[in-house]
Amino acid sequence: MRLTITREHLLKGLTTAAKAIGSKVPVPLLMNLKLVLNEKGLTIIGGNNELTISTLVPNMIGEKEIIRNAKFGATLVASKIVTEIARRMEGDEIAIEVVDETIVKIDDGRSSFKLNSIRADEYPEVDLEANGVVFDISCHDFTKLIEQTAFAASNKEQRPILTAVNLEAAGGKFIATATDSARLARKEVAIDDIVSFTSNVPSRTLVEITKMFENTEKVTMAVSDKKILFSFDNTLVSSRLINGDYPNTKNIIPKTFNYFLEVNSHELISAMERVSLLSVERENVVKITMTEDALEVASKSAQVGSANEKISTFQFSGDRLEMSFNSDYVIAAIRAVKAEDVTIAFIGEMKPFVIKNNKDDSVVQLVTPVRTY
Repeated sequence: MRLTITREHLLKGLTTAAKAIGSKVPVPLLMNLKLVLNEKGLTIIGGNNELTISTLVPNMIGEKEIIRNAKFGATLVASKIVTEIARRMEGDEIAIEVVDETIVKIDDGRSSFKLNSIRADEYPEVDLEANGVVFDISCHDFTKLIEQTAFAASNKEQRPILTAVNLEAAGGKFIATATDSARLARKEVAIDDIVSFTSNVPSRTLVEITKMFENTEKVTMAVSDKKILFSFDNTLVSSRLINGDYPNTKNIIPKTFNYFLEVNSHELISAMERVSLLSVERENVVKITMTEDALEVASKSAQVGSANEKISTFQFSGDRLEMSFNSDYVIAAIRAVKAEDVTIAFIGEMKPFVIKNNKDDSVVQLVTPVRTY
């Protein structure tokens, strides 16, 4: 295998594929990237048994030649080292040549490296076929779907199913739901294709995919029993699904409420961030006290002291109500609904409450209060 490639496009391809490798790789061989050069261009593949990313650097982009002096072939090379070399080299082009299937020579005219390599056929088979239910969604809609839900998934491995975002399609709607059992986020968008499926996808994977969209208009998704495949630009991302039944969250979101607070998002977030500086013993717990005439946010700590702040601009309907909660959860939920003013709807003191954007009912955030003594 031999090629000369623009450094910019090589580095972008290496960096994209390397995202699938991570730090905990079950098989040492998977610390390598697979490079395959054929008539389409240079395909770079990285994976870790759960996630696989394949990205193509084409021979030409528009009128610009990206790869020249090509001799087809394939090799495996250490991901971390080859990516760092491409990042630190200063030449505009990099020449790569595989010698005797065991050495990869990398040269930019100034710096020269010889890396040990492995035969490409030793790399595990990867399944990048688009099986199952296939449909398109705009990258803009998909990004919103993940931004407004994935943060509510659990990052604890005790219940793996809660580290997933549940993706469900039915009747022209595509719905994402995430919960860590203390909070819940749900968002729905319309899709053109009438498809039906449900799958549980690791939340970290979904967040990583949305970071890869650059000037991409749409992403094609293929959902089967075992995996989900995303296809956009010249990149394929295949992720395993998390086994198990996702909790039934359809009836968790209340339909009727007894108290409503309408308040400016920025003001409430700023007040909570200030008073929660003192809530060090428990998980950033703050207490909010609401009447029609006053709105107060407070926290206290036996070791440190207490803090409270009054908010002047708000509307509250209902009898006096006190509620304690994890301020981090509420701040994240308010930011996710993306509204200047939010409505927080309550049933009663120890019941979950809902944070809504009055101008967008496609997104709902639910938080469970905490008991304070």
